[in-house]
Parts: sequence; C-alpha cells; structure tokens
Amino acid sequence: MKINGVFEGGGVKGIALAGAVSAAMDQGYEFDKVAGTSSGSIVAAFLAAGYKGEEMRNMILQTPFSMFLQRSWIFDTKTVGPIVRLLFKKGLYSGEALENWVYQKLLAKGIRTFGDLKHVPIKIIASDISQGKLLVLPDDIAQYGIDPLKFSVAKAVRMSTSIPYFFDPVMIRKAPQATDSRDSFRDEFVYIVDGGLLSNFPLWVFDEDHERCGTPAIGFQLVGKVETKTHHIKGPFSMLEALFGTMLNAHDERYIEKRNIFRTVKIPAIGVSNTEFNLSKEKSLELYDQGYKASEIYFKRWTVQMYEDNYEKFVIRK
Repeated sequence: MKINGVFEGGGVKGIALAGAVSAAMDQGYEFDKVAGTSSGSIVAAFLAAGYKGEEMRNMILQTPFSMFLQRSWIFDTKTVGPIVRLLFKKGLYSGEALENWVYQKLLAKGIRTFGDLKHVPIKIIASDISQGKLLVLPDDIAQYGIDPLKFSVAKAVRMSTSIPYFFDPVMIRKAPQATDSRDSFRDEFVYIVDGGLLSNFPLWVFDEDHERCGTPAIGFQLVGKVETKTHHIKGPFSMLEALFGTMLNAHDERYIEKRNIFRTVKIPAIGVSNTEFNLSKEKSLELYDQGYKASEIYFKRWTVQMYEDNYEKFVIRK
C-alpha cells in the first residue's frame, strides 16, 4: 500500500528514522511522496532517490558522523577560534562536509537535482531568516529566480540541516529577475537555516494531497528526547544555545499530541541530543533498532479505516 511519509528533524537522532522506514517497507508499505525537516530531510532524500532501509543502515555503520564537524585550522584554536568563526562565518562548523556526503550518496543513485527525482516527489522544509519565512523546497526556491528542477537536492538538505549557530547558514544570491531595482547589493543575498526553526514536523504538508488523492500521510516523530534541564545563562553564547535548544526540541509538540497522534509513529530517541555527532556504532544501531520496533508495532495495528475516521475527526473538523 502507498503512503506519504513525513520525517521530523532531530540531528543525529535521525538514525532512528532509517530503522522506522525499514520496518514500514518490510510490512509492504511503499512511499509515494516524502517530506522532511533537518535530519528528516536526509532520510526523505535517500528514500526519494531509491534507497531502502537496510541500505541506510549500512551507511550509518560506515559513516563516522564526527566527520561533519569540519572547520579550518585557523578557527580551531581552543576557545578563541570557535568564537571568531562564529562571528565571521555565523556558525561553529561548516555544513560543506555534510552536503558533500549527501551529494555523493545521491549521485550513486543517479540523483543530482530535483529534476532527477522521477518516481518519489519530495518536499524539504527550510527557514529563510533574512525574510522571516518558511520555505518548502524545491518549489519555493523559484522565489529567488532559481529553477526548482535544476536545484541541487543535497544543497536543499544542507539548508534544512543548518542548525543555527552550529552549522553555517546557507547564503544564496537572488537571480536578477527576482531582485527589485531599489535593492542594495546586500539585499540580493538571503540566509537560509534549519527548517526546524519554523516547522520541525511538517505533517500539514500533505493534507491537501490526501484530500485530493486519498493517500494517507504518516509522520515519523522522534520522542524520548533529552530530559529537560535548566539552562544556565552566562553570556550571549550560552543564551543562544539555550534559545535554539529549546526551540528545536519543543517546537510543534502540542500540535502533534492533540491532533496527529493517530497518524504518528513515535520513535524513542533514547536520550541522544541533536548534536551528539560522536555516537558509537553500538549507539547508532540501538537508535536504528528502536526506530524499527516502533514502526513495526505501529503498522501492525494500523488500518486505512482507522486513519480515515480520525482524519475526519481531528483534521477536517479542526
């Protein structure tokens, strides 16, 4: 049976999403369309490219995620280096290593641009902080005078995964046809960051599609997050860390619990933080297995009738 899949962001915890995907496929479900935010956009992109859950599991075992934490030696001196980099680059780490990794994995399936994705349409959520608005890629990239079908999937993923102040924001320049004659040179550039800033779990993205085509949309959400703790604010950097940590962990939570629990696979994330890139292989596999088990239990109980009844009750009549 065909379903649409929506994947929540959660940094390295996204490993568990791969396990959930594998269980859904093992029970005969096929992803018709996919969407995701942050690490959820990586899983969505790999699914759209044709990867299976087991292939993603192998990628997890073969990839030391710490390699994504790259910065020049100039900015790597203790204490001062990271602060200077943050001031000049607007992030502690470059997102280039992550983008290149995603690019190479997609290229192995013959995918470079959104135009290459012929079978499984995808929507990736990002945040334009220059203009203060949510982006649904690739369609919304047209606002900047860029052809959506020619836009790099890996670049969109990097935009969606650029956790503010952790990874550099992605800066793009508007094409001439998308600028106003009154715009200054600076106004021609926009900064784009993690989609979780505005919608970390975009279950709404396929509501119109369901009402038109009837395809159920199932969300895959990471739960059991790191225990809430008091943030000790000692200065501007600790305040920023507390601000974005709270925002990325708590965003959309009430919305999910009250209206969408019936169409959400809740995946235990076993206390792993979003930016714990030094995970061991054992911990990574534990996350994967937790995702598999949670999805397996959900789909064994799931029925189309249950979905339709609850959709009518909680979504259409909201």
